[in-house]
Amino acid sequence: MTTIRVVLVDDQSLVRSGFRMLIDSEDDMEVVGEASDGAAALKLLGTQQADVILMDIRMPVMDGVEATRRIAASGLPARVLVLTTFDLDEYVFAALKAGASGFLLKDARPVELLSAIRSVAAGEAVVAPSATRRLLEHVVPTLPTQPGREDERLEMLTEREREVLVEIARGATNAEISSTLYMAEGTVKTHIGRLLSKLQCRDRVGLVLFAYEVGLAQR
Repeated sequence: MTTIRVVLVDDQSLVRSGFRMLIDSEDDMEVVGEASDGAAALKLLGTQQADVILMDIRMPVMDGVEATRRIAASGLPARVLVLTTFDLDEYVFAALKAGASGFLLKDARPVELLSAIRSVAAGEAVVAPSATRRLLEHVVPTLPTQPGREDERLEMLTEREREVLVEIARGATNAEISSTLYMAEGTVKTHIGRLLSKLQCRDRVGLVLFAYEVGLAQR
């Protein structure tokens, strides 16, 4: 069994200690490092391999948004799971745009945190359909679009892939997409994989943001 290597980044030592106790109690994951701010996290990741980074948003020296941006730009395989006290505020959105694979509230139940870590480690995005819909309601209307100009990446998509992308942008689950578009759930997953590759998006969150930025989906 492969062990998920987790790095904790939070300026509160008590918070890090609590997360460490929870994570280290699991057989399939372990905390391999801690940092009290984004700059320290980047330094740590220069010597320590990690699969998942639990990243606080508001920290001194370098906040979680900038640290996430630099981690994503560095090409490191580690995926960032943002931890926040405030549900879907502008900092969370900025972190998702910067390359985070999802977000979780700090008061989430232990089982939710552990499940989120496993999901992110497996390459999935941790943004539940309900959270995606809130993201669309509160943040997407502020995204800039280019009316009359179509992103050249859209030309690479088949009609079916566009349909799947629109459904993803609406916050639909794979099962809902399967039902709406009358295709097997396995086929939905195949289309999503192709979308991620063609549009150069890391995960489902990226697909949602892309669809709205280019005006493919209705606001």
